[in-house]
Amino acid sequence: MTGNSGLEGVVIGESRISSIIGTQLTYCGYEIDDLAENAEFEEVVYLLWHDHLPNKEELKQFKKELFEHAFLTEDAKGFYKTFVDKSVHPMSALRTAVSLLAHTDEKAEDQSEEATLLKGIRIQAKIPSIVAAIARTREGQEVVDPNPEYGYAKNFLYMLYGKEPTPVQVEAMNKALILHADHEINASTFAARVIVATLSDVYSGVTGAIGALKGPLHGGANEKVMAMLEEIGSLDKVDSYIHNKIDNKEKIMGIGHRVYKEGDPRAKYLKDMARRLTEENGQPELYEMSIKIAQIIEEEKGLLPNVDFFSASVYHSLGIAHDLFTPIFAVSRTSGWIAHIFEQFENNRLIRPRAEYNGHTDRKYEAIENRK
Repeated sequence: MTGNSGLEGVVIGESRISSIIGTQLTYCGYEIDDLAENAEFEEVVYLLWHDHLPNKEELKQFKKELFEHAFLTEDAKGFYKTFVDKSVHPMSALRTAVSLLAHTDEKAEDQSEEATLLKGIRIQAKIPSIVAAIARTREGQEVVDPNPEYGYAKNFLYMLYGKEPTPVQVEAMNKALILHADHEINASTFAARVIVATLSDVYSGVTGAIGALKGPLHGGANEKVMAMLEEIGSLDKVDSYIHNKIDNKEKIMGIGHRVYKEGDPRAKYLKDMARRLTEENGQPELYEMSIKIAQIIEEEKGLLPNVDFFSASVYHSLGIAHDLFTPIFAVSRTSGWIAHIFEQFENNRLIRPRAEYNGHTDRKYEAIENRK
């Protein structure tokens, strides 16, 4: 085969949205460190979509639009009660719910720039409300509407908890949303661009991206990290568990990255938030276990944690159910998907790669009675 397996290292086009150069991730020319330390998630969404940070009035208007579109209809809430229960993975429920949004959009098929932008706002606004509604509905709890006094990250936690989150919790969620917002041409983003390159609609692109993100080799990795931490159980069992994994050549989730060979620049922020959250909730052992695992892997394999590794303990410490980790990833990455969808529409060409054939040749049809 002449091509690289998994298209590793293959450049499929140009993009202004994000770049990965060495160990540095940037959004529209801004280093991720700068944004993670200073920005609100709403500012980053605006940046990804419009290629510049909003001024005060632009941000105020953008927040207003996001809030106005965040509410779920009573019909939607009722529908979640019908099809969401603990047997359905939240990513499956989210995929269906986002697709369903098109059914209540009178301009779902309108491909104008104005209508396309409104679809983006509508999806970005509703996706945290949908995830929170799914989480609460399956627990038999009432859906909580957003609070006009809160920003995006705080409202998301408020709708999940049904009560006001702490400042540290809000900071952790805001940082997590920013750090996961975009990551160049990853699997789900590529899926979204392939879909809309056919001139399909924004809802189809985001729904397809959610399907790609559901896989454990992409968005599902942090859920697997948490499952590993629970399986280990305590700090004194880390050493034997990890060395057994290494000896048996088993994959350890949340470690290493196909692009970042010298460490994921996003991981340090979630590492710090994991420490602060576990201190706040009185569960420092979870953080200590994560640190010890990372140390062993680096010493034995020379590999470093990626963004999924510490996001698992961050989300757990936020009191979030483990199968909601990937839907929360989706809440953030929707901003990047939509930015890429907009960019694809701006200069569209159907994405149609080729494959090198390696199957049988020169075969002839045989009547069925002559086949072995």
